[in-house]
Amino acid sequence: MQTSSDRHEYPAHWEADVVLRDGGTARIRPITADDAERLVSFYEQVSDESKYYRFFAPYPRLSAKDVHRFTHHDFVDRVGLAATVGDEFIGTVRYDRIGAGGRPATGAEADEAEVAFLVQDAHQGRGVASALLEHIAAVARERGIRRFAAEVLPANTKMIKVFTDAGYTQKRSFEDGVVRLEFGLEPTDRSLAVQYAREQRAEARSVQRLLAPGAVAVIGTGRAPGGVGRSILGNIRDGGFTGRLYAVNGALPEGQKELDGVPAFRSVRDIDGPVDVAVVAVPAERVPEVVADCGEHDVQGLVVVSAGYAESGPDGRERQRALVGQARSYGMRIIGPNSFGVINTSPEVRLNASLAPDMPRAGRIGLFAQSGAIGVALLSRLHRRGGGVTGVTGLSTFVSSGNRADVSGNDVLQYWYEDADTDVALMYLESIGNPRKFTRLARRTAAAKPLVVVQGARHGAGPRGHAVRATQLPHATVSALLRQAGVIRVDTITDLVDAGLLLARQPLPAGPRVAILGNSESLGLLTYDACLAEGLRPHPPQDLTTAASAADFHAALSRALADDSSDAVVVTAIPSVGEGSVGDAALAEALRSAAAEQPTKPVLVVHVELGGLAEALSAATSTAPQPGAASGPDPTPHTGERVKPRAAADEGVPADDEGAPAPAPPPEGTHPLPAYPAAERAVRALAQAVAYGQWRRDAADPGKVPEYEDIDERGAAALIEGMLARGQGLTLTTEATCELLAAYGVHVHRALPAPTPDAAAEAARTLGHPVALKATAPHLRHRADLGGVRLDLADEEQLRRAYAELTELFGSPEELRPVVQRMAPRGVDTVVRAVIDPAAGAVLSFGLAGAASQLLGDMAHRLIPVTDRDATSLVRSIRTAPLLFGWRGSAPVDTPALEELMLRVSRLVHDHPEVVAVTLEPVVVAPHGISVLGASVRLAPPPARDDHGPRTLPAY
Repeated sequence: MQTSSDRHEYPAHWEADVVLRDGGTARIRPITADDAERLVSFYEQVSDESKYYRFFAPYPRLSAKDVHRFTHHDFVDRVGLAATVGDEFIGTVRYDRIGAGGRPATGAEADEAEVAFLVQDAHQGRGVASALLEHIAAVARERGIRRFAAEVLPANTKMIKVFTDAGYTQKRSFEDGVVRLEFGLEPTDRSLAVQYAREQRAEARSVQRLLAPGAVAVIGTGRAPGGVGRSILGNIRDGGFTGRLYAVNGALPEGQKELDGVPAFRSVRDIDGPVDVAVVAVPAERVPEVVADCGEHDVQGLVVVSAGYAESGPDGRERQRALVGQARSYGMRIIGPNSFGVINTSPEVRLNASLAPDMPRAGRIGLFAQSGAIGVALLSRLHRRGGGVTGVTGLSTFVSSGNRADVSGNDVLQYWYEDADTDVALMYLESIGNPRKFTRLARRTAAAKPLVVVQGARHGAGPRGHAVRATQLPHATVSALLRQAGVIRVDTITDLVDAGLLLARQPLPAGPRVAILGNSESLGLLTYDACLAEGLRPHPPQDLTTAASAADFHAALSRALADDSSDAVVVTAIPSVGEGSVGDAALAEALRSAAAEQPTKPVLVVHVELGGLAEALSAATSTAPQPGAASGPDPTPHTGERVKPRAAADEGVPADDEGAPAPAPPPEGTHPLPAYPAAERAVRALAQAVAYGQWRRDAADPGKVPEYEDIDERGAAALIEGMLARGQGLTLTTEATCELLAAYGVHVHRALPAPTPDAAAEAARTLGHPVALKATAPHLRHRADLGGVRLDLADEEQLRRAYAELTELFGSPEELRPVVQRMAPRGVDTVVRAVIDPAAGAVLSFGLAGAASQLLGDMAHRLIPVTDRDATSLVRSIRTAPLLFGWRGSAPVDTPALEELMLRVSRLVHDHPEVVAVTLEPVVVAPHGISVLGASVRLAPPPARDDHGPRTLPAY
């Protein structure tokens, strides 16, 4: 049990689990007086060389005084952190606050500290020191320390590299045979980039260890056939796993050495040799014993298919927390519990550690599903449609996260980002544990390869097994923010497969212009209408008539692909009958060859009840290897060049959702053509590809966050600190709101209280006529339609008359809370809001004030920080945007001034996480300039850690 030392309570929020460079985990926590024996044991395992580098002299053992010093901290001026695996230290770091001349100091006026590390030799090279530096720097910033100093021997190149690679602004000197490094602790663009790169490598490696093991043990393989464990064991064996496979069952009779032809053992600890991954399929009450055995045997990761955890209620949730804590204490990561399993189709691995009885075809699509049932449905649908209805369907990897207690979609995204075998990522999500991180990772992944997401539980609580942060934002807003990050958001798993399969083997369209051709005028018109409904720009359909031959299709497609006025082509085909009708194989070859001649545009085929055509098209759509086929990875399909795919699988698959005979092997040199059974599905997938292609082009130049010389960031910070000192969370007064906003160049028109008619008249004399008289009571605020506002009051007489009318209609001044404000230039009333949402992070929203935003929900949203390009698109994203640009002869308003206002609000919220809500309403945008007539700001203490803080795994 941790205890407090000297002056301050034990800071439990400094505890964190981290993923190290090799994919293993460690726990970082403060060192306390209880750790004396652990520290001594740790020091005894450190080499003499490492001790020399730490103390600059031979230092074989720690004295009692040393142990006391290194375990007793006040958690302010003296702090020590340890990285632990199990109950043992593997690395330590400490800082001591220093003042002038490097002497020990106390108090906030001394903002520098000396820092020193020591890492056990057996764990050097795992990134332990880098992780400890991130965490000790965050602790120091929290305690008011702004700079670190470190003295290092020149020969200690590893430690020098830890400091120099961290990305902080540094000063380096050499004196008396010692390298002295000094660096500020404020995060920089480079330090964050370094941190995110290390995070990506570590988390990707942790998933890779689970998906590409050299040895797997299935624990819980029943003696009788059937059952979960025995089924998974058979699936791994029959899938052709290239590594070593073991069966583990504690109830095996003495002397039994095999089970289903697989070496069998009573405990994982009895296995002679390493085990990389254990698949756990025992009852939940037996799992802790299994985890302990795996930890003692140095198993690297667990796939827990056992149920009975958080999905079963409060007791199960506690059991799940204990499971994660126990596994992490051994440095292991978990997929699950309640997982359907994992699959890796790579020829070097061929792992089917799942309940899916058949190994999916190898391909270029990564699939992640939180729900086991949906995972089954997706695998089944991809398998059925592998014959070619929508093109290439092979999988690279599949992960079912179950309750997502540890490994999540974020971790798998980190893996897919650098996985050369995955071209398209498909995800079914029911919850997002860390939405800010997901958005950041999605933006980076989408810049390299398509990411298609369907989200379940959109209109209610997530699954009971998932820990989910509450959000105040509507689902439509969350979806818009995900699209801003490059995520291709779809509504159904059918759309997920349709869009994913198109993106897997077709070049991205250069724009929304669509050529339509086919042998059915009606089907062409349906396709044309679907394009218009999806916001595409279709050309009039070209009807080839039902008498069209394969050569006619080839010629028409070749012309459409060569036409610079089209960006994509949709081919529609219906069955033809009679003598001389085109055959399915001939038509498929005609379309394929025409597409191969012009490989820079996507081609989609809409067919109606053409099983034969689907099969023929499928000849070029499977990526499973054929005997004798050329091997090697496929190039990425998004370069505008069609590439030779792997040949189709020998075993057949149905050609559509209802099933059909297996296709024949494809001819050499064929190209994939995705085909769809309905025009709407094809066009919807194409529209998603068009939008994604435009996002990719825009992402190449995302814009910049402008710097404004008149922003007083320090002054605003001082104001916020003083205001928060009065309470934990508060809505600012009008005066305080105006003062804080003014520090960021946002000026609010003065509104003077008018509790009496005389006070109103005095306020008008102060401000100058003409003025407005407004009721600010909550039920009347921003409701000009109710009559609570009187405008253009030119003199005192009109003001007093308006005052009397308001009080007569709505009640006493105490109820109305009237204010007087100088009239602003006429324009369009808008609203600008910023909010820190617990799930989505910082969000900036914009719309027109009044019914457009309140009744119709016509608001646009962007993630903060907002760039200049974001602000420009934000203004133009709402449906009522034409009112700002001279609709029906009105004068266009000053949108550049409006965009600058939004950029300043974004900077305020981004610079100061204590600002949790800002509302500017109304903001009157005139032909020249803007007027902020109302504003409110809410403050709250910032979170202890955020996505810009040190790397951590989610708490359990």
